Amino acid sequence: MLPSAEAAKLYQTNYVRNSRVIGLLWAIFTILFGIVNVTIFSQPYWIGDGVDTPQAGYFGLFHYCIGDGLSRDLACQGSFTEFSAIPSSAFKAASFFIGMSMMLVVTCIGCFSLFFLLSTSTVYKICGWMQAASGECLLVAAYGVGFRGWKGH
Repeated sequence: MLPSAEAAKLYQTNYVRNSRVIGLLWAIFTILFGIVNVTIFSQPYWIGDGVDTPQAGYFGLFHYCIGDGLSRDLACQGSFTEFSAIPSSAFKAASFFIGMSMMLVVTCIGCFSLFFLLSTSTVYKICGWMQAASGECLLVAAYGVGFRGWKGH
């Protein structure tokens, strides 16, 4: 058996080592989540036409293209900066929530620089709450558009 002072020091060393590894994994997964979130927001086309669709075109969160089916020319409209031009209130809400989610996760990645100024637990709490809010925004957007659909004009 180890004396209690040596055992405490051994446990403390292992705890610090493990917490650094967990923090590094958290940072890596946050960066990957940020990449996915930015891609979701900035991708102009999510769903496109196929063989069985009645009309040629593509649509995304706030950008859509419509074609006549006879030529390969598409008339494209929509931009996040033209929020009123988004045709559906469901897609307006989803654009807002996904944009908010993207901003929260990018800000969270920026908050990792706070490790140099604040205690580790404080930074973990800040980033954890920001990531939870970001995930909640994504869930609200997915629920509103994909699963239930907001009613409105």
